[in-house]
Amino acid sequence: MKLWAMLPWKLCIHLSLLLVQLSLPEVAASCRILRCNSDFVAATLDLGGGGGGSVGGIDGVGRGGGPDGAALSREAVNTGYCSALRSYGMCTKRMARACRGDLAYHSAVQGIEDLLIQHRCTRVGPTAQPRPLPQGTLSGDACFYERSFLSREGRTPEYLHCGVFGDPHIRTFHDDFQTCSMQGAWPLMDNEYLYIQATSSPKRASSHGTVLTKITIIFKNVRQCVGQQLYQAELDNVPAAFADGSVSSGELQGHHILTVWTRIAGRHVEIRAAHIGTLLVVRQSGRSLGLSIRSPRDVMEAFGPDQDLQLCVWGCPPSQRFNTLRPLPPLDSSQPDDVSAHDHCATLLPAQDVYYQACVFDLITSGDLNSSTAAVSALQDARNMISEQERVHLLLVTSAEQRAQPHLTLLLLPLGMLGPLSRA
Repeated sequence: MKLWAMLPWKLCIHLSLLLVQLSLPEVAASCRILRCNSDFVAATLDLGGGGGGSVGGIDGVGRGGGPDGAALSREAVNTGYCSALRSYGMCTKRMARACRGDLAYHSAVQGIEDLLIQHRCTRVGPTAQPRPLPQGTLSGDACFYERSFLSREGRTPEYLHCGVFGDPHIRTFHDDFQTCSMQGAWPLMDNEYLYIQATSSPKRASSHGTVLTKITIIFKNVRQCVGQQLYQAELDNVPAAFADGSVSSGELQGHHILTVWTRIAGRHVEIRAAHIGTLLVVRQSGRSLGLSIRSPRDVMEAFGPDQDLQLCVWGCPPSQRFNTLRPLPPLDSSQPDDVSAHDHCATLLPAQDVYYQACVFDLITSGDLNSSTAAVSALQDARNMISEQERVHLLLVTSAEQRAQPHLTLLLLPLGMLGPLSRA
């Protein structure tokens, strides 16, 4: 106290303000626990759900395969998972000072401790390698897909569209339309550039249907263009940024390679990936999420024979499909009747196509008038993403004929695929 009293009063004021500032976590350093979360998801991408848990709200993703698509043994998965957990723990320790008042940080720390014990991981050992950063010098049009394709081919790319919405309903890249009864996490795309996973949950105890409640999008590292980036949306939480808090990633010639654009705060975002010419639209409509994708054909087809489970490419398994023309009503008696459901959807949708049938299906199975907005939004995205407007209004009978004559590639799927599908 005597020393403090001997200091000039102006210096005392400056020191007091400095002590107050240092006591604030956001001033000492920004809390970047989301970056730790993102790195953990990236490190466990190729391990699938082998970890059997989640940390800080981040669920395990992937399909249980290695980088080359080969299946990993249980021991290899657990070893990799332990390495990722130790790396995650080191990241949180670096954030300890900046994040001491952050609830997400403390949740992650506790989750890591629980999972280290659960999987019998040692506290000391190898850690997961950090995700690689873009290498080389960015130049030319290599990171701008449309420019590069036009220069190379002398024409514009062929774009394909996939939409997932409502119960969920899927319009595949091949214009097949299906309604799926799937629950849990399923991959929509899994190729050289993108991994997209959708999670479905039951609508409610009195309903037969499911809805999309979580969407995970991972842009893979592409040399010279952009590093790996993660975006996650959940019901009632459609973020305006990637998981690390940024709204853009990679910059060349004054343009960002990856960008997140907010259209309606908390409800509707667009993600543009210039290096692969891809547009993704994430929406919440009523009590479900929806995803629309516009991607060039050669980007969509950039996958190997082991990446055979992609709902946007192959559709959902036959055992997981509903008959859209025969929706099951809720178990309670409060649902609208068939006539009123058709009338309501007819006022919202201009044609009796797959979107109209999806609207009726969702309305009857849920009994919720707001569920009809999912089909309306999906149709709007299809109009924006499909250049040939005559292809927008896909008829259900056409879709059924396409299912009867599947693409030749479907015939080449290994029988081993049936095991994972039946367990999913």
